[in-house]
Amino acid sequence: MQKLQESMYELIVETSTNLPRDVRRAIKSAKERENAGTRAAMSLATITNNITMADENVSPICQDTGLPTFKVKTPVGVNQLKIKEAIKEAMVQATKDGKMRPNSVDSLTGDNSGNNLGDGVPVIKFEQWEKDYIDVRLILKGGGCENKNIQYSLPCELEGLGRAGRDLDGIRKCIMHSVYQAQGQGCSAGFIGVGIGGDRSSGYDLAKEQLFRSNDDINPNEELRKLEEYVMANANELGIGTMGFGGETTLLGCKVGVMHRIPASFFVSVAYNCWAFRRLGVKLDPESGEIQDWMYQDGEKIDFSKEVAAAVEEVEETREVVLEAPITEEQIRELRVGDVVVINGMIYTGRDAIHKHLSTNDAPIDLDGQIIYHCGPVMLKDEDGTWHVKAAGPTTSIREEPYQGDIMKKFGLRAVIGKGGMGANTLKALEEHGGVYLNAIGGAAQYYADCIQSVEGVDLMEFGIPEAMWHLKVKQFKAVVTMDSHGNSLHRDVEKSSLEKLAQFKEPVFK
Repeated sequence: MQKLQESMYELIVETSTNLPRDVRRAIKSAKERENAGTRAAMSLATITNNITMADENVSPICQDTGLPTFKVKTPVGVNQLKIKEAIKEAMVQATKDGKMRPNSVDSLTGDNSGNNLGDGVPVIKFEQWEKDYIDVRLILKGGGCENKNIQYSLPCELEGLGRAGRDLDGIRKCIMHSVYQAQGQGCSAGFIGVGIGGDRSSGYDLAKEQLFRSNDDINPNEELRKLEEYVMANANELGIGTMGFGGETTLLGCKVGVMHRIPASFFVSVAYNCWAFRRLGVKLDPESGEIQDWMYQDGEKIDFSKEVAAAVEEVEETREVVLEAPITEEQIRELRVGDVVVINGMIYTGRDAIHKHLSTNDAPIDLDGQIIYHCGPVMLKDEDGTWHVKAAGPTTSIREEPYQGDIMKKFGLRAVIGKGGMGANTLKALEEHGGVYLNAIGGAAQYYADCIQSVEGVDLMEFGIPEAMWHLKVKQFKAVVTMDSHGNSLHRDVEKSSLEKLAQFKEPVFK
């Protein structure tokens, strides 16, 4: 039991901190395709630097370590209850050690268990087989990309593509639309798993199962192979690009599976995964529980440290502006979409619970002229009681859309940092109030943690570590202005442009 628990702990830590080799190859190819001097190139430089830092620090690649999903195949006669117990004990230890963020929240009370355990968490799916070893695979899929999953019921009408019927061409349209609708909110460039058929639940299960395939494999089903190749050849023509900044690469992988259905239902389910595609697997000795081999680690490991000279490459035709709070309205009004902002001084984290709380309560500190960071960090307290940031990338901002504009006006906030952009209500508030939205690079949790000099305090810890308001002192914290106080939004522009490009795929391809 002890060796089995140690093996599960090693799998969890490696999955959280060490990106698999097939994913590294896909990112390397994207980086080589991108035009130098663009925001997309800057984003990919930050991403590759972050991968290297996670390797070196043995720390989470992304602060959102997601909902852990284990897929376990066991020989007949193996005690699955012992495996489940070992996984849970290993998860508790990995969370305590700062390799996983405590992400298990009671759906009714909102209470965080603090150890990543709870009803239905972690997800563990067992299957028996006749091979003589245990196959354990783990995927850590964060909330930003999970929220961009989508399911279509054919026939349907799709924006930009028209009618999608109950045939291969209708499926093709659904997949292309799924890439469009994700935009940069799921930390593009991303990967998708597609499930054709089944019912609503089994269709999503099939879609997620495709994410356990190697990104380099070839589909044995000829029709699905052609479909996967079509999507990969054409999805990047949408121009959404890395982080939704525009660019050459929007999709890094597409895997499609199919199952039977009942005549009345025809579902196409899509599971979206961000660039930080954390998925690994191990083969275990059924007697000892020792690791015999690792999966997804074939081929030479790409060492991005040899390629990355700096975390952020120079972006053409942009200017760099240094900000330190408190920020004045005049300073904000001078900023324009495309500017790179360098922040020194204090910023304050605030996610879903904080925004809901601030909508009806006073702030625990004076936020006038300050910066709020959409971030749920991985935190670790040392023996002296001092908090340290282990990972601190941005979370998806659109969830705060119902609150953001009102909160900025109510408390005098001048800047918001997040990822994926925000909507029309926030854009209007930025224009009226004099505020700005700054897009940080999603998933780059080590890069941004390195910018944090110290933790100066924390409020509202009753919401749990990810949802508390952390007071962070930062230096050289870089982000891009993507929504300014003059009504401009890069996210709106890219969405409009990609919709126009989507229309070129309206005509039938598969007969």
